Amino acid sequence: MHPPGEAIILNSVDAARSLDDLERLESRRGLFCAPRDPDGGELAYFLGNSLGLMPRSAPEAIERELDRWASLGVKGHFEGDPSWLEHHRRLRTPMSRLLGAAPEEVVVMNALTVNLHLMLASFYRPTKTRHLILRESPAFPSDCYAVDSHVSLRGFDPGLSVVTVGPRAGETLVRHEDILGAIDEHRDRLALVLFSGLNFATGQRFDVGGITSAAHEAGAMAGFDLAHSAGNTPHELHGWGVDFAVWCTYKYLNSGPGSTGGCFVHEKHWNTGNPLAPKLAGWWGNDPATRFVMAPSFDPAPGAEAWQCSTPAIFSTAPLSASLKIFDDVGMPALRERSLRLTGRLRDAITARCGDRVRIITPADPDAHGAQLSLVIPGLGRGAPGELDRRGVVADFREPNIVRVAPAPLYNTNEDLWRLVEALDAIA
Repeated sequence: MHPPGEAIILNSVDAARSLDDLERLESRRGLFCAPRDPDGGELAYFLGNSLGLMPRSAPEAIERELDRWASLGVKGHFEGDPSWLEHHRRLRTPMSRLLGAAPEEVVVMNALTVNLHLMLASFYRPTKTRHLILRESPAFPSDCYAVDSHVSLRGFDPGLSVVTVGPRAGETLVRHEDILGAIDEHRDRLALVLFSGLNFATGQRFDVGGITSAAHEAGAMAGFDLAHSAGNTPHELHGWGVDFAVWCTYKYLNSGPGSTGGCFVHEKHWNTGNPLAPKLAGWWGNDPATRFVMAPSFDPAPGAEAWQCSTPAIFSTAPLSASLKIFDDVGMPALRERSLRLTGRLRDAITARCGDRVRIITPADPDAHGAQLSLVIPGLGRGAPGELDRRGVVADFREPNIVRVAPAPLYNTNEDLWRLVEALDAIA
């Protein structure tokens, strides 16, 4: 439902401020630190899809763990609420609520690409006849590197065993029917379908449930990189039957640069006797009840935690706990509603002010996008971020000619949107 006063059109800074007044109870801007210009003014920050803003409670969360280290030393693993032994487990419940999973299906660990490698080791099980991996194009480079390396390690040629589905000639988005068509075309040789939840370049949101169903019907596994959709759009990973998923937490989840990632493994793969899910093992994946027995044989922990290898990085998970508390207080349904309103207003305002000088390639269908809008500005190259910076707006550039902006519903305001529109009008 739109807020009272939705008839106000985002066509001036006064209109933007009026909308912010109407929505002051929804915005959590005050809970985050906004970057400032040299004169001390707040910048309009639109890169939550690259690095989310710092929660003001993050330093306190880190300081708390530093104090524990200083006062307890190694005993911090066992004392405190939560102790370091339990710290990562306290994160799985709020994380699972964001992703539509059971808490035991989620684990916070490592970094995104490391987790992807661990998942590929378990779920890419090629045979002589079934060895293809299907991915989107363009895909984030790190995903491509990980996929190619696993194909090569198993003795196959990435040039032959990795197939892609991308936009049709003259188009910028991947059609869902083309994804299903590619799965069906390769069904007899397909081992794994690996897609993102939301494409990093175009902002297109994929039908994760539909892709999963098609992959399973073809006899393949279905895995997803949710780096750009976790904390951005709703998910139902358990209900969709997704086999595995990985994500980072430093984008929309605001955990800090290079912070700990996350991983989902559907409960159907927990059975340690399941030949579909062997794993690379490490001591933190051992059952906590027997972890300190120091036995030479691996006794896997129940659930997704069995895929852990190493001791969690407490100073990385501490700010994540601060951010997840904000998400829990607000709730994903309310965040999604606000996100759609902000992005919809921004789309309308850009179109009205800039016309065909700025082309929005992100789908307009609310089900097919998240917070991000990808903008093509003809003739504008890598200097675009600098031009925007000079006007108090933080955005980024992706080859060949895409400016990405992402109004994060937790902290972006309508006034931010208007500042962006004015800046685009000036440089386009």
